[in-house]
Amino acid sequence: MDAVLATLDDPQRIREWVEALGPWGPLAIVLALAGAIVASPIPSAPIALAAGALYGAVWGTAYVVAGAELGALAAFLIARRFGYEPVRRVPWIARWIDRTRSQAVLAGLVFASRLLPFLSFDLVSYAAGLTPLRLRWFALATLAGVVPVSLLLVWSGERMAAQGGAWIGTAVLLAGGITLLPLLWRKLRRG
Repeated sequence: MDAVLATLDDPQRIREWVEALGPWGPLAIVLALAGAIVASPIPSAPIALAAGALYGAVWGTAYVVAGAELGALAAFLIARRFGYEPVRRVPWIARWIDRTRSQAVLAGLVFASRLLPFLSFDLVSYAAGLTPLRLRWFALATLAGVVPVSLLLVWSGERMAAQGGAWIGTAVLLAGGITLLPLLWRKLRRG
């Protein structure tokens, strides 16, 4: 098991594994990323970096977005199926959920959380399944938030493959900048 976890935390090892799969590689990227989201402690960033190194920014992003969306939807549906009713039985949680019924507000929270790399993607997906947020709103908010972050990670993987690990500093700065986007948006809306 330690060898599997070590592989999942190393983009180069993932890249070698996916290359060995040949034409099944893209499907492996999608399923590995979805599995990393459903099984929360598995890191997904190395998978996205490997996708960029192997398939480039365009196709790599498509595979990563597909895997992230699939995993997020699975986590949401698991929480909805097994957690929604038990959570509603707790009076103070039920009162909070009843006050937060706005689909736009809940979807906005999901969208904003997807842009913040320090928030657990997995946890947000499971937590959203415990709210009255409709599946289609969750899927749209997740997709809209996942695309820019996935593009950044995949592009970083592509750059790292082309230029080596020294490029990682720029990727970290870009990720930090993405974190500030929701705050900037809020400030611009208030005018």
